[in-house]
Amino acid sequence: QVQLVESGGGLVQPGGSLNLSCVVSGSFLSIQTMSWYRQPPGQERELVSTISRSSRTNYADSVKGRFTISRDNAKNTVYLQMAGLKPEDTAVYYCNVDVEYELRSYRTFWGQGTQVTVSS
Repeated sequence: QVQLVESGGGLVQPGGSLNLSCVVSGSFLSIQTMSWYRQPPGQERELVSTISRSSRTNYADSVKGRFTISRDNAKNTVYLQMAGLKPEDTAVYYCNVDVEYELRSYRTFWGQGTQVTVSS
């Protein structure tokens, strides 16, 4: 079994910063792509950013230049540094990982989500 524990959400004023973390634990051979998604109130879940095992990154246009994704493979952790936050960034943020649980067998897991609220 694989568990994902997110932390770092909260309430912040517009223009502020927050740092999210997601620690992956359990039984697996490796973690491949790690991603952050978000689901704003009343909207569909959307992809925010991804990072490959070799640390190649991608970002949604709405967060480019403001958010930075990174990972620490030794700690099985993915981070999302968020700066210049806007009210439209308000959402539940979810960690998502692709895990190699057996040799060349992969499965996707989700975290429980952490609330980020940007408001004055």
